[in-house]
Amino acid sequence: MTTPTWDPDQYLRHAGHRARPFADLLARIPAPPGGRPRIADLGCGPGNVTALLAQRWPTAHITGYDNSPQMLDAAHTGHEGPTAGGGHLDFAHADVRHWTPSEPYDVIVSNATLQWVPGHAERFAAWTAALRPGGTFAFQIPDNIDAPLHALMRDLAATPRWRSRLADVLRRTDSVHTPGAYLDRLARLGCTTDVWQTTYFHVLTGDDPVLDWVKGTGLRPALTALADDPEARDAFLAEYRDLLREAYPRQDYGTVLPFRRLFAVAVKEA
Repeated sequence: MTTPTWDPDQYLRHAGHRARPFADLLARIPAPPGGRPRIADLGCGPGNVTALLAQRWPTAHITGYDNSPQMLDAAHTGHEGPTAGGGHLDFAHADVRHWTPSEPYDVIVSNATLQWVPGHAERFAAWTAALRPGGTFAFQIPDNIDAPLHALMRDLAATPRWRSRLADVLRRTDSVHTPGAYLDRLARLGCTTDVWQTTYFHVLTGDDPVLDWVKGTGLRPALTALADDPEARDAFLAEYRDLLREAYPRQDYGTVLPFRRLFAVAVKEA
């Protein structure tokens, strides 16, 4: 899989839809054990959902971690600084594949990031070990690698025209584990664990909105691989657009994008 170059503006075009699952996850996280909680957000992106943590726990010191310079620039500019309750929100560069906590945390969260991290479940032991007693590790990830928007992308990338440039750059079908596998892994680490799935039916508006959506996320590796060849990039997008139009037909009220997500909340024994 190619390490993608991220575009905060493109990602934020559907910010409301993308933030809703994090709000749903946040509602299930219990109160942190500390009076001034220490919180980490792994894969913070442009910081818009990290800011929701500050609204929930305004006294907390919250750090968002990401490895994209573009995303971090947007986060620093738009969200960094003191919070209303006397807490602080800051951002730092880190690769989640190798991030190891250097201090105790009350909450460690990750929003729509771990699907990009090969072997992410192997990192759970180090992350939960850094939690204070009663602390929480929680994440949500897209669980729709079999959905048409991904399957069609992979199928197109594997055609003779695109195979040499794109066949190995996209996310693999095993990039997300089963709910039971996450539950078992976290429970064996001594956490009381809740795992669930939710399918959101996003009603998108505008021209080719599913393509517009995926240009901010799942399509980024392909766009990165073709960045040096605008003509090829545009040709690939045109072919993929036509496939998406058939798979997600436009209705009078908009285009419906069913999107399944997986959630986990693991609370360390107090």
